[in-house]
Order: sequence, then structure tokens, then C-alpha cells
Amino acid sequence: MDFIRAADTAEPSARARMLAARWREEGGPPSPQPWRSDEPPAGWFFSRSRRGRRRRKRRGDG
Repeated sequence: MDFIRAADTAEPSARARMLAARWREEGGPPSPQPWRSDEPPAGWFFSRSRRGRRRRKRRGDG
């Protein structure tokens, strides 16, 4: 097993190869798009409905 790990290979992952092929067709990597401040990417995680549901369950159990 050690001889396999000692081999010097720098092969890109399948995802990296796929993206490189796509970018070759489209003429370069896509421009970065910042997320909108009024719609945070994890906004659903901190929603009020989830908090309320969790609070109600806790009262019923205790």
C-alpha cells in the first residue's frame, strides 16, 4: 500500500476535468456572482417557523 501512496501523480478530479472542459467550450470560467444581501444563502435555516416549531415540541415533551 505504501508504494501506491509514494507515487507522484497530480491528476485532477473528475469534477475538475468536467469544469475545465465546460470552461473551454464557454470561453473561460464564469464571473463570480455575489449573493444578495436581502436574501442570505442560509436564510431558511434561521426562519421563524422552524424556531416556533422547535419551541412547541420542547414544551410538549417537558
